[in-house]
Amino acid sequence: MTDGSTPNSDKPAIRLGTRASRLAVAQSQDIADRLAKASGRPVELVTVTSEGDTNRASLASLGGTGVFASALREALVAHEVDVLVHSLKDLPTAPYPGLTIGAVPKRADARDVLVARNGATVETLPEGATVGTGSPRRAAQLRADRPDLDVVDIRGNIDTRLARVEDDLDAVVLAAAGLGRIGRLDAATELLDLGFWPSAPGQGALAVEIRADEDDRNLLAALRKIEHAPTRLTVTAEREVLAKLEAGCSAPIGATAVVDAEMLLVSATVYSPDGSEYRTASHAAMLDGSAQDRLDEALSVAGRVADELLENGAAELADLPATSGPGTDEPDTGHTAGPGLATPAE
Repeated sequence: MTDGSTPNSDKPAIRLGTRASRLAVAQSQDIADRLAKASGRPVELVTVTSEGDTNRASLASLGGTGVFASALREALVAHEVDVLVHSLKDLPTAPYPGLTIGAVPKRADARDVLVARNGATVETLPEGATVGTGSPRRAAQLRADRPDLDVVDIRGNIDTRLARVEDDLDAVVLAAAGLGRIGRLDAATELLDLGFWPSAPGQGALAVEIRADEDDRNLLAALRKIEHAPTRLTVTAEREVLAKLEAGCSAPIGATAVVDAEMLLVSATVYSPDGSEYRTASHAAMLDGSAQDRLDEALSVAGRVADELLENGAAELADLPATSGPGTDEPDTGHTAGPGLATPAE
């Protein structure tokens, strides 16, 4: 470890499960260093291969980006590792039996970026330019703003996608946080403003997942030290919108939650796949009371955003399964903002 501390090698190591990609290892190592410093114990990275790493089909056909999490979670349940690190935007909102989110560290930049030839921006890309993305949301946003562009589905790690800009693509759209974590943010030619380009719920944030019955007091205390309450609050709200819409993490939905002067503002946009139509809703509330009271308010505001989107036809627009909402006879699905996301591990 190079975290500035000297973990006690006499104490049992914390085993941190990670995918093998450059980005996954970079963000896992960052959390490993923080946990080592907070716990005084060594932290070992354990590589786990997921279906998303080996199957080159489109994410939509594989069932969304949750395919990256399943193998990791199986390893955690089997006690092969002690903690996992996920990109929160890739984590399904449905609870996973026996697991909970032990910590949500401070969020990085939530924006998307354009990486284009000749320093181009979305506005200055030539007519008919080929832009690659594996995200239906990003594809819809690009088509909404520039219907003349040729938006194509791509897969591969960050380095592979960046290399294609100099090969067969004019540009790609990626997450600013991912580029930043591998030291490649300088490749971006435009940072896309969240106002017009809302990113995926939870984008830029990491989730440290543990077993719900974890009783390692040292580990639990270390997780509390790396928890960032404002980040948990905002990503809880964003992911609750996704959950209430019963949408997967690859659905064409952007969501942004911000806290300003103790006011929480939650906005979300649902797009048709071709970008020709979209629905947007925003709601706000003052935050007060305990940490749990604030999280409850975040869930409430997000629920109002989702209800308004459903009332305005978002489910039909984006072919979402959600049909419940005010004025319908459908039962409440009971979805939450994710496996233990609304409440930090005690």
